[in-house]
Amino acid sequence: MRTTNKKRLLAAGIVTAILLGGAGTAYAYWTNTGSGVGEADTGTNSSITVVQTSVVTNIRPGSGTHALSGNFNNPNSGSVFVASVSVSIGTIVDALGDPIVGCEADDYVIAGSPVTVNANVPAGNGQGSWSGATIAFVNEAAENQDGCKNATVNLVYTSN
Repeated sequence: MRTTNKKRLLAAGIVTAILLGGAGTAYAYWTNTGSGVGEADTGTNSSITVVQTSVVTNIRPGSGTHALSGNFNNPNSGSVFVASVSVSIGTIVDALGDPIVGCEADDYVIAGSPVTVNANVPAGNGQGSWSGATIAFVNEAAENQDGCKNATVNLVYTSN
């Protein structure tokens, strides 16, 4: 039996030596570089609507200038930046919406356009504001301007 115990002790010693010797062993490794790709989508936005809130009536010879002002309808989920608003004369029509003969865009003058806004307009209707443009009737003494009586001047607004 003594021989068996000696063999066990010898085996245990060898295992211990291997384990202890292995604890100080350094392992080699490889370094590497790599690359990859991914993507991130950006959203888009919808156009805002420039709204005229000023009520302009009774434009006629000698009536002076009439202020134009308003706000914005922003259908987007967040705010949008508006740098300026421009106004121009679109069509001139009668009460039925038909073009008027004898009244043209040059019978009116727009001043103060473009209007500087430089603001973020929040989402929703009736947001933000703009003002500073005017419309006036051009008095032409040498010309009969009766064609502009009861006319509706449709204005076109553009935001930038």
